[in-house]
Amino acid sequence: MKSLAIFAVLLLSNISATPTPAPIPVVLWHGMGDNANGPGMNRVKQLIENEIPGTYVKSLMIGGNIITDTINGFLMHPTDQVEYACNLIQSDPNLAQGYYGIGFSQGSQFIRALGQRCSTPKMKGLISIGGQQQGVYGIPFCNPDFLEFCGAIRPIVTHFAYESFQFLVQATYWHDALNSTDYAHRNTFMADINNELRINQTYVDNLQALEKFVMVKFEQDGMVIPIESQWFGFYKPGQGTVTESLQESKVYTRLGLDKLGSEGKLHFLSCPGLHLQFTPEWFVEHIIKAHLK
Repeated sequence: MKSLAIFAVLLLSNISATPTPAPIPVVLWHGMGDNANGPGMNRVKQLIENEIPGTYVKSLMIGGNIITDTINGFLMHPTDQVEYACNLIQSDPNLAQGYYGIGFSQGSQFIRALGQRCSTPKMKGLISIGGQQQGVYGIPFCNPDFLEFCGAIRPIVTHFAYESFQFLVQATYWHDALNSTDYAHRNTFMADINNELRINQTYVDNLQALEKFVMVKFEQDGMVIPIESQWFGFYKPGQGTVTESLQESKVYTRLGLDKLGSEGKLHFLSCPGLHLQFTPEWFVEHIIKAHLK
């Protein structure tokens, strides 16, 4: 009887000594015109750390300081940004066991590309907040559904995006809805990460390994045209008026997202308000508590 009591004490002591697993780290990628240490990014970092104590949060700085980080959001090609970010996370021992990725606006498609192209360390979950997952075909706050000029100017922008202004980051996710073949061959970033021209199986495998892929759309967004791109939808091919959902598009199968959908790993959230205009309370309830804890 005495030996049983000793055994029970030892068992309980071993159980109590078992360490609690550390929270999964989080990597943030800011949007256009912002930087890794901007007020908004610091607020998000603080919210995560307060709600999940002990969480390691890394806000990606693409460049040596906040000035170059901001400039690179306009002038450093996303392929080079993704490579830079891959080196950052691979050299960070705190991320060696994997991480959740959260992107804001254009940072959403960049961090998705990071997960697709940079296989180690593993991205466990991906959260896109106001991202342009199938690119844009419209000038911000110039809705072609209401202003004829806004529709007429889009072919002109296409010409410059694919010719003179390819050095601009924003041109790399300009998606010509009128000519999908031209877009697939001439776009230098978005067409590749969406497997438009050819199937990159590594992209498919890395996306299908995600535990979840969350997409947030802002209901009154005037920045992202069409607004459906935030849910990975876009205009139906050959025109710029009628949209289709992700599930209706060829990207759904070409990227292997149909598998995530069938497994219940795709999550589509709506947030009231303008582009990236969410409250701390909304972020805590719908992102941190629902998808990080």
